[in-house]
Amino acid sequence: MLFLALCIAAPSFAAEKSKKTGQPTQGRMSAFEITEGDRTFIELREAAKRNDVARAQTLAANLTNYPYDDYVAYFRIKPQLFDSAGIARADTNADSQVIKFLNQYQGTALADRMRNDWLLVLGKRKDWARFDAEYPKFVLDDDTQVKCYALQSQLEQGVNPTKLAIDARAVMLDPRYFGQACQELVPALVAAGGMTPNEAKALGRAAGEMGFETVSRRIGGEDPIADIVKSARSDPAKAYRDFSQNASRYSKENQAVAWGVIGQFLAKKLDPNADEAYRLQQELGYNELLSTEGQEWKVRAGLRAKDWSLVKNAIEGMHPVVRRKDPAWTYWYARALKAEGDDDKAREHLEFIADQYNFYGQLAREDLGRPNHAPPKTKVSDEEIELMASRQGFIRGERFYAMNLRFEGNRDWNWELRGMSDKQLLAAAEYAKRIGLYDRVVNTADRTKQEHDFSLRYPTPFRDELSPIAKQIDLNLAWAYGLIRQESRFIMNASSSVGASGLMQVMPKTAKYVAKKIGMNSYTNDQLSDTNTNLTLGSNYLNMVLMDLDGSWVLASAAYNAGPSRSKSWRAKLSSPTEGAIFAETIPFNETRTYVKNVLANATYYSSVMHGQTQSLKQRLGVIAPKAANSSELP
Repeated sequence: MLFLALCIAAPSFAAEKSKKTGQPTQGRMSAFEITEGDRTFIELREAAKRNDVARAQTLAANLTNYPYDDYVAYFRIKPQLFDSAGIARADTNADSQVIKFLNQYQGTALADRMRNDWLLVLGKRKDWARFDAEYPKFVLDDDTQVKCYALQSQLEQGVNPTKLAIDARAVMLDPRYFGQACQELVPALVAAGGMTPNEAKALGRAAGEMGFETVSRRIGGEDPIADIVKSARSDPAKAYRDFSQNASRYSKENQAVAWGVIGQFLAKKLDPNADEAYRLQQELGYNELLSTEGQEWKVRAGLRAKDWSLVKNAIEGMHPVVRRKDPAWTYWYARALKAEGDDDKAREHLEFIADQYNFYGQLAREDLGRPNHAPPKTKVSDEEIELMASRQGFIRGERFYAMNLRFEGNRDWNWELRGMSDKQLLAAAEYAKRIGLYDRVVNTADRTKQEHDFSLRYPTPFRDELSPIAKQIDLNLAWAYGLIRQESRFIMNASSSVGASGLMQVMPKTAKYVAKKIGMNSYTNDQLSDTNTNLTLGSNYLNMVLMDLDGSWVLASAAYNAGPSRSKSWRAKLSSPTEGAIFAETIPFNETRTYVKNVLANATYYSSVMHGQTQSLKQRLGVIAPKAANSSELP
């Protein structure tokens, strides 16, 4: 049930769509025969992932007539650019090959990927003239290291280092992606006078909070509160007690950031002292020196404690990029304003996100007294849909999906979507539906801005199978669909890194438990890939956790993802009855927090699509009261 990165088992290829009716074959992809060339190509891809130059060269030489010559060339060249650890090589001799590739395949998704790779090499080499010539051509521009190299280049050219330091802080939000480029950039900015040593230490500390201690030292040097960071990571309650006794030994600034770090890790443990730690930090100031995680968990600590003053101050003290990237902070800022009695300003902020169709957009509309129903449906013609069948990105994407290469399939499919109008996106989504690629249906329809078709955003494949199962156990069908949309995106053969599989991502151990409970006595785990079996076991388990958690959809959704014991533990740590939206936002696991919000937002729209009724997300979220965590036999 854990919604981790999915890998896809080898698909079973059944009949193609019915060309007369245009109806999809439920979740099946078009029939493609896997050839020996395809198998060699897949081996080549794996060699390229390992940066195994010799193996990639040998396999590429055996694919001289393979239809996807761009990928063969890319997989041959790419290992020459990186070492076995995935670090860019400054001494590569592949420049001429890269340039030839970029010229030959100009404007393609794969050329953009190659340019991304080469920019890392050029940055590592400090070849700023060539880097600056290539960087503006990088369409996606989604690589933190490349951005850090771009800032290094500007610094070399004499651009104001203070301005570059501001840009660096806006780029360096997630330490997992700092890499060598960002580790070089920060000390260079300090040396140039654009960034203070304490600002550099704050960026390094963000890495230290995630356990990247070497990266932390390279960016910020020795941190006077490094031991406190380490202590807070391992035992925040002890760190809180110890620092309460020793805080006066530190400067005002270091006291503030230490309390912020301790508050963050207390909040992640749902410890009520998190509110006090953050209040001490707030009194001392230095909000700008808190990490992204520290700033976000300051809000959550305030929400959990119903401390609306802290919530408001925390959001006001956020880095502007952090504040803008998630509508959660706009919503909770509005709620904090309302709690202070400033209804007009609260309404103004709710209006900012009321046109969004996500979790917080739905809550904002309800707070404004507006209904949460699916928008009017925009229709597309058969001719518009049929035009999509000739799009090269879709043709290639479908072929890659058939070969179990979803990463490559998604790359080509999504590249084809660039620049499309809303109606074209809906036509592409409908085309994906007709060939049974339901994850592409959702992904594509989700992109529309003004014209929509929520039957495509929230499709209901397998309804003939799922409806009678849900009806038999009185399980809410919209909720079940909301969960499947989040778990597998309707990819029938989806499997997670921990062994969950199928539409409802059922774990083998869970499947055996449920099968025994419902009298499926002949069940064996090789049946879990069967659609009806997977839906039966997953639906029954979802109903079991719902009953075990007193009918709370929030708690049951969290339990389906992270396990019933964790859901009960999080509830037990409440100090008083808490609205479901606050409970969801303060779930300690990033994955589960996102999962619960998405499942319940999905369920609201599914109900609207299936029944045409206005739905209340707040009603689904409910109020969650504290309750001692009792043991459960559910896996």
